[in-house]
Parts: sequence; structure tokens; C-alpha cells
Amino acid sequence: MKDAAWIDAALTAARPQAVGALLRYFRNLDTAEEAFQEACLRALKNWPEKGLPRDPAAWLIFVGRNAALDDARRRSKQQALPSDDLISDLEDAETAIAEGMDSGQYRDDVLRLLFICCHPELPANQQIALALRIVSGLSVKEIARAFLITETAMEQRITRAKKRIAEANVPYEAPDARERTQRLTTVAAMIYLLFNEGYSASGGTVHVRVPLCEEAIRLARLLLALFPAEREIMGLTALVLLQHARTPARLDANNAIVLLQDQDRSLWNKDMIAEGIELVKKALAARQPGPYQVQAAIAAVHADAARAEDTDWAEIDQLYAVLQGLQPSPVVSLNRAVAVAKLHGPDAALAMIEPLGEQLTTYFHFYGVKGALLKQLGRVDDAREAFDRALALANTAAEADHIKMQIEQLPKRGKASAA
Repeated sequence: MKDAAWIDAALTAARPQAVGALLRYFRNLDTAEEAFQEACLRALKNWPEKGLPRDPAAWLIFVGRNAALDDARRRSKQQALPSDDLISDLEDAETAIAEGMDSGQYRDDVLRLLFICCHPELPANQQIALALRIVSGLSVKEIARAFLITETAMEQRITRAKKRIAEANVPYEAPDARERTQRLTTVAAMIYLLFNEGYSASGGTVHVRVPLCEEAIRLARLLLALFPAEREIMGLTALVLLQHARTPARLDANNAIVLLQDQDRSLWNKDMIAEGIELVKKALAARQPGPYQVQAAIAAVHADAARAEDTDWAEIDQLYAVLQGLQPSPVVSLNRAVAVAKLHGPDAALAMIEPLGEQLTTYFHFYGVKGALLKQLGRVDDAREAFDRALALANTAAEADHIKMQIEQLPKRGKASAA
């Protein structure tokens, strides 16, 4: 259907707010999800003919709420309907209570939903997975990619999380200030994973899902408004702003990937960069760096370079060394190898990433970086093998096309040279 792309974008953008509101009405995750899905089905039938509503989220909330209430009535059949005060409605007492909570510090349905999914009854990895599934509607495949585990394992993790949250009778309401603080780290991690899924999509034909990036930025700002003194939330907000600022230059007119070193920096969003850099400076002033602050500082070094050749790779390498100490990860080591290659050559970088192979066997970027380093070293056959692995793991058409271009640039014949 020719309208599928814009409808999908509208549904994706509206999902967090719609599901959050439906959860507030029905106090049940499954009911809220089912109501939203029913509303989406009706949107697919209605919107192509009548056009996009002025407020898609409000339309989906209204239709989903009515669909769920109709379903409850059908299932009750000859049973008496619950009294109005037991069925959530726009004018009932429950809404008044929710609006009372919203009139204080806690004003956003989506953040409420995030904090509910990140309830301490759940292990941290289940909290984040559930939030990504419920709040953002990411597929099991997309979430599994973020965690570097199989789809089956992630499906089991999400199922266990939903079962556990139901059995624990977790209240579907905004947590108090103390509870919000306890769940803050997990909520921040979920927002960053949401942003990453938008920044580099894990499937489909679209490489960048701008609505997800924008939603993550909105949530980060809301979180910072709730916790204005939290340096790591400053760092998180700065990081997503600085990364998203590059979006206009990341794809060319044909939707082909443009690497950072080749991007037209005049297209970068200067207002976002200025806001992000200011937040980085403010966060680091306390001299208590955390992972988000350091990642934001790395992004700020890139943003501060007028030309790719002006990039201070020595500072970036030092920042990655700090990040490795704070948050050891094979992905951090892989990213640091890019800086090492700029400073010390591809041989040094290749030696750094070789031990990561067993941990990153399903990670597209590992083989992309490895292939590029081998290509620089003239190890054509080895480079082709690495690129072939990357191609098999490509998540989007843009990633696949980029790797195909790298393969086409290799000499047709070549022998692997000694390392």
C-alpha cells in the first residue's frame, strides 16, 4: 500500500503516548497493548481514505479505549457491566486522580509507563527489554540485537517479565520521588537503547527512524527536568542531542550511508550541538564522570571539529580509555579501535579487535570495522571475507548497500598478506 510508510511513521511516533494513556485507563499491560493494536488496525483501514488525524495519538487513544471497552462488554455477555467507577473513562474518578498526579512533578504518561516497566520487582535486563517492547513497540528481533542475544532468549525474557509484573501486582501509577530515583539508571538505559534503535535501525528498509530519536530526546529532556542535578542524565541528554544533530548528513540523496569522515558538516544541526556541548561542560564540571558523560564528551569532540581532519583523535582515544574503565564492553573496545587506527595505524587497531571476535560474532559493525582495517592493510581476501560476514548481518538495506560498495572497491584478485 502506497500509504504504508507514512502511516507506519505516524503509528510509531504515537505509540508511547497512546500506550501510556491506555495503561492509565485500564491498569493492565496486555489490555493496553491489545487496545493499541486494535486502534492501529482501524487506522490502517481509516487513514488512507480520510487522511492523517490532526492528533494521531489522541485518535488512537480514543479508538483503542472504546475498542477495549466494547470487547469487555462482549465478553461479559449476560453479566452485569461493572459500574462506571470501575471502568476507566475520560470523565471518571480515576482520570481525576491521574491528573492530580500529573499536576505535580510527574506530568507525562510515557515517563510513567517507563517507570512502571522499570519496576524493581524485575531484573534490570528484563526491565529494559519490557520497556522497549511495551513503550516503543520494538520487535523482539530489534531488542535482541540491542542486547546481543538470540531472538528466542529475548522472547523468553520479555514473557517472564510480563508474567512477573502481573504476579507481583505492580501498581500502574507514578512512583514517588524515592522510587523514581531508584529506577533512574534503568530508565536512562532504556531511553538510550530507544535512541540507538532510531539512530541505526535494526531491520526494515529504513536506516534511520527519526521519530524514535526525537522521542528519546523528548524523554531525556523530561527526565532531566525531573532530575536537574543528575550529571549522568545531563550526559545522556547531551549525547542524544549531539548524535542526532548529525542526522541530516548521515544519508545522501539516494539514502546511502555517508560515513562520519565524509559528512557535510554544514548540514549538522548547530543548535542541537550548542545545547549538547553546554550540557557536557556542565555535567563534567563536577569531575564525577559517568558513562553517558564520557560518551557525550566523545560526541562533542567530533562535533567541535570543523573538518574531519581537525578531529582530536588523541582526546577521543583518552576518553574511550576512561569509558573502558567505567563500562568495560567489547563494543567500547571496537569503537576505541577506530581512534587507535587514526593514531597508530590499522595494524594496531586490528590487534585490538581480534580478541573481540568470539563476543561479537553476530555484530554487524565488528565485521565492517575489521573489513575496513584489512582493506587498508591490503589483505584483500581477508577483507572480502570480513565484508561478506558483515553483509550477512546487515540490518537495513542501507547497511547492505554500504558493504556491497566496500566489496566492489576491492581488487578482483588478491592474496591475503601476513599480518
